[in-house]
Amino acid sequence: MKIVLAPDKFKGSLTATEAAEALAAGIREVLPEAELVLVPVADGGEGTVSAALGAGFVPRRAAVAGPTGRTLTAEFAVSEDPDGRRTAVIEMAAASGLDVLPDGVPDARGATSLGTGQLIRAALDAGCREIILGVGGSACTDGGAGMLVGLGARFTDDAGTDLPLGGAALARVAGAELSGLDTRLDDPLRPVTVTLAADVDNPLTGPSGAAAVFGPQKGASPSDVTELDDALARFAAVLGEAAGPAAVRAKDAPGAGAAGGVGFAALALGATRRRGIDVVVEFTGLREKLAGADLVVTGEGSLDAQSLSGKAPVGVAKEAAALGIPTVAVCGRNQIADPALAGFAAVHALTDLEPDLAACIRDARGLLRRVGNDLAASIVGSKSWKEPVR
Repeated sequence: MKIVLAPDKFKGSLTATEAAEALAAGIREVLPEAELVLVPVADGGEGTVSAALGAGFVPRRAAVAGPTGRTLTAEFAVSEDPDGRRTAVIEMAAASGLDVLPDGVPDARGATSLGTGQLIRAALDAGCREIILGVGGSACTDGGAGMLVGLGARFTDDAGTDLPLGGAALARVAGAELSGLDTRLDDPLRPVTVTLAADVDNPLTGPSGAAAVFGPQKGASPSDVTELDDALARFAAVLGEAAGPAAVRAKDAPGAGAAGGVGFAALALGATRRRGIDVVVEFTGLREKLAGADLVVTGEGSLDAQSLSGKAPVGVAKEAAALGIPTVAVCGRNQIADPALAGFAAVHALTDLEPDLAACIRDARGLLRRVGNDLAASIVGSKSWKEPVR
């Protein structure tokens, strides 16, 4: 009896690893003989580094600039393949995210992605030649200008003075000096590949752009959104002139608007955009670990319409379905009327056990353990492992 436990985080309660461990504890109490394989996952945003660490990557830390410039310590993950090639998984939110804003106070106009660039440089210092950049939960709308500064670029005004950090300052950008970019990014002898793990397909600017769609989530007022959108358009023109056709095309490419425009800067550097869950499935080895499984259990804090658009649990279910393995989802609360639409045989919500959402958040570990008990009990009572487990 093999069960693969592949949940995403329960935001505000448990990491993906903690959620998997809680489910496993509950299942073992009823099915001690079951083979449990824990594969914490993420969708490319917050929790991606945790998923990498769960897959055997080694943690590294670096002192970098936070979203307002204040120094903080951010973690990334590193692995090395048999040929000695090192891969880094970097989570933008760790350096430039809403969750690391000082006192939680947003700064829509001034927040920067500088620390993300510094994290990439730290990964290069660690000998990594493959960079996986997970974006999501960002606090900034600076077009990735800060990230590029962290990698050695300079952006100046008409007087040749370095611009302050943040998206609003880009309204005055007149020059881009890219000769200082870290040469390791373009080393033909030891090429570096950058993968942008991003699910959003928004362009950089316009009504579907970074400022208009995501700016309000970062504290931007309607006037801030207009100002930031104009500033991003100016920045894209200046960078395009300095960096060439790839940067010009990147402005309207799907994913350019990800993470306040960090997607644009990454694509301008030659990054390849992929769906976050696809990247995580690959580096966790989930596909291989599913072989021979009888059941998959996945989940996240909230299952809703957004989950159907590329979130981790649905991605896990698709991988399992390709092998004919049923998937059960566990969540804090469920807003999907028909589990089959997401590829689930059944959905178990913690609110079914504890209607008080605040209590669910406080006691997610204990409730997940109870769900594990219930799942195992239903397996014991079923006639076949291949029947949907409810």
